[in-house]
Amino acid sequence: MERTILHCDLNSFYASVEILLNPELRGKAMAVCGSKEDRHGIVLAKSDLAKKYGVQTGEAIWQAQQKCPELITVPPRFDEYMKFSAMARRIYEDYTDLIEPFGIDECWLDVTASRLLFGSGEDIAEELRRRLKKEVGLSISVGVSFNKIFAKLGSDIKKPDAVTVIPKESFRERIGGLPASDMLGVGRAAMKFLNDYGIRTINQLADADAAFLEEKLGKCGRQIWEYANGLDISPVRHMSLCEPIKSVGHGTTCITDIYTTEEVRQVILGLSQDIAKRLRKYKLRAGGVQIAIKDNALQVKQHQRPLVAPTQCFSEIAEAACALFNDSYKWERGVRAVTVRTIDLLPEAEDEPLQMELFSDADTRRKRDRIELAVERIRSRYGSSAINIGSLIAAPNITAEEIPNTMPSGMRITGSAG
Repeated sequence: MERTILHCDLNSFYASVEILLNPELRGKAMAVCGSKEDRHGIVLAKSDLAKKYGVQTGEAIWQAQQKCPELITVPPRFDEYMKFSAMARRIYEDYTDLIEPFGIDECWLDVTASRLLFGSGEDIAEELRRRLKKEVGLSISVGVSFNKIFAKLGSDIKKPDAVTVIPKESFRERIGGLPASDMLGVGRAAMKFLNDYGIRTINQLADADAAFLEEKLGKCGRQIWEYANGLDISPVRHMSLCEPIKSVGHGTTCITDIYTTEEVRQVILGLSQDIAKRLRKYKLRAGGVQIAIKDNALQVKQHQRPLVAPTQCFSEIAEAACALFNDSYKWERGVRAVTVRTIDLLPEAEDEPLQMELFSDADTRRKRDRIELAVERIRSRYGSSAINIGSLIAAPNITAEEIPNTMPSGMRITGSAG
């Protein structure tokens, strides 16, 4: 049986939720934006009217206000967005249990078996579109196709509040003339390479030599050739399945540029405390540390190294991250943003022996773990400010940047929609 895959995309999601919560914003040019004070001052989502003025997701607030002087800006409310995302998903569950999130506002649905009950894929998509508008108050665009890649492309073709069908028997006629960059999997680097060889449309990509693309772009080259030829067979995961967590990290944009190693150390300490807390929550230990440093020219450099032994200890994570920064950063410019990420994760196993260095002190390590766990318990009971490291109490550059959410499939949300 030929598969029927839907891709449901909640239109201008953050902005649409804000308009529902505050009807006075309806019909006005508005945008959901990060904090100017914390230098997260970019557009995360915008209303349809703001789009008509040319306001774009990801641009600075001042740029958006130049295009649209009457633009109304509101701060994000991620808890509310998660609630509305969950309401939409409960409606999807009436039609299938094969639901795979692709961010907070997008989902793939495999409705192949559901056609016997609810009609064709297009019928189901239209019913979802009507129900979301009536029961949740949000509009969706739905792509209907025989694989995930073309379903996603379909939901992008026509917005807002629309259903687009890309049938198997005529997909080349339907989408072949679209830019190859419209297709999921074709990023900037791949598109630049394709343009250099005169490959600009999906049909041109499909007709290219697969072996040549693989030679030049590696596995990505073969993959995007398969996508363009409609050969994607990746399944839509069951809604109960979660991908294993491959890394746990936290990052922040500093309120002001920083120019000393001590200031960077304070930021890393703050980030590492949060990371260690989540490692314990997920019952994981870190086998390595990665840092990403963005300078004030917006250039980003990443570095990583293994840890001596797997750990959940924030001080060990911070120590390794600081050493990595000291070894790699040349201080040609000030630092704007810092991200710390733990990698090479291993499941926690209390009775499993750990390989230690010859001269390491296992007792000291266990005591440090117990102290950190006790601190976390105090904070969970009395609040995050109940106890802290002395050097962080007055640290001016530590900001409370939101932690990315982990969706049921393991998909990580980075804070933009629409």
